[in-house]
Amino acid sequence: MNYSFEVIHASSETAARRGKIYTPHGEIHTPVFMPVGTQATVKSLTPEELASMGVQVVLGNTYHLYLRPGHETIARLGGLHRFMNWDRPILTDSGGYQVFSLAKLRRLSPEGVTFQSHVDGSQHLLTPEKSIEIQQALGSDIIMCLDECTPFPATKEEAEQSLQLSIDWAVRCKAHAAGRPGGLFGIVQGGMYEDLRARGVAALTEIGFDGYALGGLSVGEPKETMHAVARAALPLLPYTSARYVMGVGAPEDLVELVSMGADMFDCVIPTRNARNGQLFVQTGTLNIVNARYHDDPDPVERGCTCYTCSHYSRAYLRHLFMAKEILAHRLNTIHNIHYFMSLMRELRQAVSRGTLLRFTEDFYARRGKGG
Repeated sequence: MNYSFEVIHASSETAARRGKIYTPHGEIHTPVFMPVGTQATVKSLTPEELASMGVQVVLGNTYHLYLRPGHETIARLGGLHRFMNWDRPILTDSGGYQVFSLAKLRRLSPEGVTFQSHVDGSQHLLTPEKSIEIQQALGSDIIMCLDECTPFPATKEEAEQSLQLSIDWAVRCKAHAAGRPGGLFGIVQGGMYEDLRARGVAALTEIGFDGYALGGLSVGEPKETMHAVARAALPLLPYTSARYVMGVGAPEDLVELVSMGADMFDCVIPTRNARNGQLFVQTGTLNIVNARYHDDPDPVERGCTCYTCSHYSRAYLRHLFMAKEILAHRLNTIHNIHYFMSLMRELRQAVSRGTLLRFTEDFYARRGKGG
């Protein structure tokens, strides 16, 4: 099956909706959170563990896989799904964000971006066509157009130039991806300027893509600004297409953006925070390094059904983390991924049942109690 998307239920309370994405490797029920598998792995977890927790789709990083082990190597080995033993959908980003955030040196031009690898210092040119070729070689179910991630802060002139470059590259990406299986998403830039975001939406919808993403958010701007930009831009995107807010993943942001009509999210928060000893719970977060957990026999969260909470105490998790044991990363990550999958499942149910406003009130009430 190729790519398609349908709205299967619209909230009567908010702009939220439930949807279903059809891809060559299966269906994705939205709203959905995608764990980040930077190097063809969600750090410390096996694909079987991800599937058991309800992960529907993972995100792979084009930049990292291009540099190491190389997209041609992965293609020879049967594509990214076979390479990482994951038989469910994969979305790959274009590599643009990593080029702008990780590359030691970069030079933009209308042709593309020349950058120096953070791995070995080698020089590379990433063009819209090259980004599509890499993602096609990986065999992704959903691929993204190459864009320039507008930094924050940026003047309006800088944001406008970034937007136009992203639009020009989107045209080339679509032309180069013609006839491939799976979906191609355009990325709306425009910084924190709502009129530029509107211009970006208009340009990309005129080009026509399978889905649309808001890029350049959660890049250092105040949370209120991010929410305001998303609230203005999301309703402008085609109702019949999936709407993806890139790089956003704090639980409160997921709750807010779902109510605004967003369908897809990705972020390193659950995995990165796990490796730093921060665990997500109904009342907010729990920092396992806290001395009060030294001899605490309770699980991370009572009532949680994840593997970690079913077998281990806070005291043991704190011991592992303080001893710098690898198992600490695994057990913490299992809990955090389980939390995020449970949150998204509850959001989908709330939309279907018409109880999203009540769910949101309860969500914040619980966090207020626990700080």
